Amino acid sequence: MNTSHWAMFAGAALLMVLTPGPNMVYLLSRSLCQGRGAGLISLLGVVAGFLLHMLAAALGLTALFLAVPFAYAVLQWGGAAYLMWLAWQAVRPGGRSPFATRQLVADSPRRLFMMGFVTNVLNPKIAVFYLSILPQFVVPGAGSMFRQSLQLGLAQIAISFTVNLLIVLFAARLAAGFARRPRWLALQRYLMGSVLAALAVRMALQPQR
Repeated sequence: MNTSHWAMFAGAALLMVLTPGPNMVYLLSRSLCQGRGAGLISLLGVVAGFLLHMLAAALGLTALFLAVPFAYAVLQWGGAAYLMWLAWQAVRPGGRSPFATRQLVADSPRRLFMMGFVTNVLNPKIAVFYLSILPQFVVPGAGSMFRQSLQLGLAQIAISFTVNLLIVLFAARLAAGFARRPRWLALQRYLMGSVLAALAVRMALQPQR
């Protein structure tokens, strides 16, 4: 896979981690309510959830696409539909920004880790990424689909970890800054919605393999 291919995948992975979802809301809320230490432990649980998604997708996709080529088209259209739904959730009237966090009670380190893990495992956005978006970047003839899926998955995990780590470390400043600038909250929602809609259209129109 060449540099431009990796750059496109990194951009897609960065967009997904910056899109408001269960992981972002949980890490922001936990960091604000219980401190950076709790946020970091929760983030480790989120990373464990990423590893499970990655292995399940790499093992399952290799077998599925070889046996049922039509399944690839189903995942492609399903992913496009879900991205469009995320775009609507971002711009719909009354939409809620993840920086408007909720209060959480203090939890033990073990529970923090497990909650981060479960939040990510049950996160439909991540499931769609691994089942619909990641396969778009697997190059036929460039080697084992399993190996390519692992390489792409590890790159996505590295990008997500870096962004989420910054969110945990600067949660208080982010929340305070957006609270003082409500227009930025609205701008963030509309900008993200527009980018998600564009990605959904691109995925839907991409030729089937």
